[in-house]
Amino acid sequence: MINAIEEQIKGNWNQIKGKLKEEYAELSEDDLVFEEGKTDQLIGKIQEKTGKTKLEIQEFIDEI
Repeated sequence: MINAIEEQIKGNWNQIKGKLKEEYAELSEDDLVFEEGKTDQLIGKIQEKTGKTKLEIQEFIDEI
């Protein structure tokens, strides 16, 4: 079953990726590779680079 955050990421990935790079300049193109079914890994990479919590990242994506 695909969760809500994964559906949102899939549907708007280019926009989300651009906003993440604007907000968190430390993220590289390699950090922002989205693979279906691996949303948790993507969020984990963003957490490592930014120091933000999973909830903070999900809330940021929800605002886009």
